[in-house]
Amino acid sequence: MKTIILNEAGSVDNLQYIGSAKPTISSNEVLVKTVSLGINVIDYKVRANDGALNWILGADRPAIIGWDLSGTVVEVGDDVTDFKIGDDVFGMANFPGKGNAYSEFVAVPSAHLTLKPANISHQEAAAATLAALTAWQGLVEKGNVKKGDKVLIHAASGGVGHYATQIAKHLGAYVIGTSSAKNREFVLQNGADQHIDYTTENFQEIVSDVDFVLDTVGGDTILKSLEVIKQGGTIVSIASSNLSTEELEKAKSKEVNLSFLLVQSSGENMLQLAQLMEKGIIKSHVSKTFSFDQMGEAHLHLEKGRTVGKIVVNL
Repeated sequence: MKTIILNEAGSVDNLQYIGSAKPTISSNEVLVKTVSLGINVIDYKVRANDGALNWILGADRPAIIGWDLSGTVVEVGDDVTDFKIGDDVFGMANFPGKGNAYSEFVAVPSAHLTLKPANISHQEAAAATLAALTAWQGLVEKGNVKKGDKVLIHAASGGVGHYATQIAKHLGAYVIGTSSAKNREFVLQNGADQHIDYTTENFQEIVSDVDFVLDTVGGDTILKSLEVIKQGGTIVSIASSNLSTEELEKAKSKEVNLSFLLVQSSGENMLQLAQLMEKGIIKSHVSKTFSFDQMGEAHLHLEKGRTVGKIVVNL
């Protein structure tokens, strides 16, 4: 089978294509024949940075990166009861850890997968894994967002942001999304009640009394968001695990729950997302697709930081 490996972090030239044997599954795993892979910011960060590569995958080399996949079950472990051969499934494999998804066949714990709804494509399913899980775990599990809450989503046109907008709207929130002006209609179409053009407007001069903020940007976004969040509100950041003393002290003074979220694989959460996708409540926006042989191009495209929705690699 065709697999992409990394012997060391660096440029896209370090993504090496090799032929390898199909993985052997353990009793709690299924073997998935991959149809589509979702590509995320973490993919290129792990590929490019030795520290990130070691943090997520450990020191073993060569390493196989990738976590988001949709495909068909071709083998089932002895202890697996949820899936059978021939099932179409999708999910995020072993994140954080060794997902090994950049491959034609991937061994995945059954607890990290759910059945793919028949009315969505493998491309749409592969897109709705790490990004959609991040949005769900941020808004629902950490944020406890509820009907009537005022929610501010930074970079609402991006991978995580476009799912977060739809989820927040489904939960009954008043949703404010930031993006550049050219993506305004996209953000509003996803359910945002209000759009802010971050290139020409300062959100902290426009909004106030926000209950929940999702920071997908980093930089000074948290400090600025602390100016608009109400006493006792919640800010979840996926941009940096190193929250500064200034950020933490300012959050404490306003009794704001400020935390970093590193998404975790969860078949249970995937099922909840799949149910919403089956009903058309959440939709994946796949802005561009690449072939498996174009993985380097996919990384370079994502690194530009201008992707609307998601990009997907098809096998």
